[in-house]
Amino acid sequence: MSASRSAVSVFDPDLADRPAVARRLDFAEYGAEVPVHVHRKGQLILALHGAVTCTADDEIWIVPPDCGVWIPGGMPHSVRTTANARLSYLFVEPGAANLPDVCCTLSISPLVRELVNRLTSEVSDYPLDSHAARLARVTLDELAGMPREHFNLPVSNDPKIRAIADALTIEPSDRSTLGEWAKRVAMSERSLARLMIRETGLTFGRWRQQLHLVVALRELASGAAVQTVADSLGYESVSAFITMFKKALGSTPAQYFTQRRVKLSQSRLMTSAKDMGPEFTTDN
Repeated sequence: MSASRSAVSVFDPDLADRPAVARRLDFAEYGAEVPVHVHRKGQLILALHGAVTCTADDEIWIVPPDCGVWIPGGMPHSVRTTANARLSYLFVEPGAANLPDVCCTLSISPLVRELVNRLTSEVSDYPLDSHAARLARVTLDELAGMPREHFNLPVSNDPKIRAIADALTIEPSDRSTLGEWAKRVAMSERSLARLMIRETGLTFGRWRQQLHLVVALRELASGAAVQTVADSLGYESVSAFITMFKKALGSTPAQYFTQRRVKLSQSRLMTSAKDMGPEFTTDN
């Protein structure tokens, strides 16, 4: 199969009317970039292997291994992956679950990940009274309880801002100054500074720091060492990277991921308690 074939051509989820259908794609068999498209259904993107970034709602969303990007139905989006990426997609019928009406990153528990992966083996027109239908219902109920994360970077449709974002997403260690970027996109430094604030709400320095945070969170969640991440982002030392991380997020990388695990665990407990009834959600 040609590696230039678009993954969009493989499956049209909008032809299915079931509450949830899932598919798995190995991008070694398809083009690494999926052009802008839109679905009637909402879409959850999970990365099983490799790196993936989505562009939707004028933001770039990076998908860490223990998270998924949720894109509501009717939202134009595009996807870029590494050549070795394997993704699972969950397509959700509008109104079938209590999921956000905006793009966001969701923490994904091991249970939800396994449920989605199991659902990828089911046909898209499964009977409504089948095991697959019950599996889809449990998947959606569990997914609705997953907490949000912040793995996004504001961009815009402006071609110059998008070009800078694309370049830094590919090579985040690039430490070119605002003036150097201005020359690359054929603008004055002052004009680019104004454009950046108008289009993203951030100065160039704050915007690039947010990019570094997003990339760092993805890599750290993948199990990369802090030293490796600091080097890949062009920091002169690990301590400089940790200082930036703590200033932006209020904790060191180790503390941040410990807090995330606690939050996800608490979210699972709350969801389980609600499923058992109101008497289990009190403090008594």
